[in-house]
Amino acid sequence: MTSTRKRRLITFAILIAPFCFLGLWAFVIEPSRLIVHEKTIAMSAWPASLSGLRIAALSDIHAGSPFIDDHKLRLVVERTNALKPDVIVLLGDYMVRDSWHSTQMPPERIAEALKNLRAPLGVYAVLGNHDWWFDVTKVRAAFESRGIRIVDNEVVRLERNGAAFWLVGIADAWSQTDDIAGTSKRIPAGEPAIALTHNPDIIQRFPPTYLLTLAGHTHGGQVNLPFLGRRIVPSEFGQRYAAGHIQEDGKHLFVTTGIGTSVFPVRFRVPPEIALLTLTPRAEPTP
Repeated sequence: MTSTRKRRLITFAILIAPFCFLGLWAFVIEPSRLIVHEKTIAMSAWPASLSGLRIAALSDIHAGSPFIDDHKLRLVVERTNALKPDVIVLLGDYMVRDSWHSTQMPPERIAEALKNLRAPLGVYAVLGNHDWWFDVTKVRAAFESRGIRIVDNEVVRLERNGAAFWLVGIADAWSQTDDIAGTSKRIPAGEPAIALTHNPDIIQRFPPTYLLTLAGHTHGGQVNLPFLGRRIVPSEFGQRYAAGHIQEDGKHLFVTTGIGTSVFPVRFRVPPEIALLTLTPRAEPTP
């Protein structure tokens, strides 16, 4: 090999090395990670008696997608339990469709792993669009037979240190079975309520009595490009409700970026996460 050809090969290798690393990161390293995203959410209407309430939120597990196997499910459970949250909420999309990169896992197998989640105030779940597309009856039966309560269009009254608050489950917007008005009537006036739903777009129709809404669905776009942001988000509002803590019209929304992948098995600058939220009252400014 001539010295000229060697130089060309070295130059070519140097040029493509960053792209090879980015591809390895986006398709292998980052999708296989699992981080804890801790966030304190301060709300002016949140009671001081409930200050410090800790909620672990899991969403978009998509069991059977790349890197989401039985071992990963056990790891998710172990790490969530280790955080010692007061309550654990599951925000939908446990299922995945069979495809060139994913193998559908039976809902019974998924629920068998998730039944080991532990929190003093319990574990509550809503269903997502992928669960409806698979078989909503089977998914519900698998979870509830293993002690995980599905709260679509249901309310749950919980107490911590003698202070009460409500979890309000609202069925996924794409399922077209949500009952916001009927479910809201079951919450006593003046008592704090946290809404659980899959798709954050539905917050547009939520009443102000829901102090905080927890949702998933978006995966944070799965790819968050420098300067360009999250270009593909499954929301009619684009990047508006893509990820994290959003405050709008006096409402608080937290959208977790989830754990698995869907449609395309890639994550870039959006690592799989367990969200751990600490709720506190926000002091009003002194006039």
